[in-house]
Amino acid sequence: MPTLQIIMVTVYEDSDRIFKALKAGANGYLVKSNSPDQLLDAIRDVETGGAPMSSHIARKVVQHFHTMAPARQDRENLSPREQEVLALLSSGFIYKEIGDELGIGMETVRTHVKNICYKLHVRNRLEAVAKHRVV
Repeated sequence: MPTLQIIMVTVYEDSDRIFKALKAGANGYLVKSNSPDQLLDAIRDVETGGAPMSSHIARKVVQHFHTMAPARQDRENLSPREQEVLALLSSGFIYKEIGDELGIGMETVRTHVKNICYKLHVRNRLEAVAKHRVV
């Protein structure tokens, strides 16, 4: 039913649920604390092509996209070697395999991973790989 317009009305405000609902096809996302008048306005809004959201939900969506833009810029700050290491990490290589592939020692790989994490503003290699896959 592709023409069906769906507004998620829930008590949940965490980003995961918001994005899962929107990715699943919801046209709007409201929290139950909205007034009945706001709900009626949202129904009218979605009917005319809008995407109604509670203001603090909309703020979370905007913040999500703000955090994505710097990720691309952060990745541009990586040296060519760090980009190679990150690409191999993203492909599932372990440190020893990365070292063998690039002709460097495991300690050098560790140093590159540490620098990658610092430049991407993440805590560990898993977050670095996740951030790398988003951009």
